[in-house]
Amino acid sequence: MSESTFQYYSQHAQEFANATLSVDMQPLYAPFFQLLPIKPNSQLHLLDAGCGSGRDALAFKKQGFQISAMDACLELVEIASNLLDQPVQHARFESFNDVEKYDGIWACASLLHVAHSNLLRVMQNLEQALKPKGVMYASFKYGQGERMHGERHFSDLDEKGLAQLLSGLSSLQAINVWITEDRRPDRQNELWLNCLLRKD
Repeated sequence: MSESTFQYYSQHAQEFANATLSVDMQPLYAPFFQLLPIKPNSQLHLLDAGCGSGRDALAFKKQGFQISAMDACLELVEIASNLLDQPVQHARFESFNDVEKYDGIWACASLLHVAHSNLLRVMQNLEQALKPKGVMYASFKYGQGERMHGERHFSDLDEKGLAQLLSGLSSLQAINVWITEDRRPDRQNELWLNCLLRKD
């Protein structure tokens, strides 16, 4: 993540949280839940990777899952910790090194800030953190290449870019790839690439 992107989220953390906390993400949760390994919810350990405000981690916690969460922005870590009433890890994707710890990883609108040159290494870190048969959800702004939007850096992906990325991963297989409009009412002209991956 670029320094200007870090600074943006540090300076606008509460504003960002306020804008995203109430967004209905249920249509994206459902296919993720359906692919998770078959165990009682309380035995499934999920990671919200780049959790932002903690919105999704809270939704998963309310479903009965064991939840861990991490984010690179300290201000958002504090907001998410308060929302979840539990510690949230302050870490960058590049330094993340858990091994076969999670049944599911949720990376919603977070990997899109990783530079293209670092994306494969970051995905390998997350692949390593998944248990065998574990499931990962990730989303990117739909497109190609890298760009700046205001102060933030974005790495956009389309189906071809995702396929190229996955070709460098030894065990993550795409189970479902689909395009959606933004869930925020004022952003419905923006498209997202969604993917569900399984560690086989």
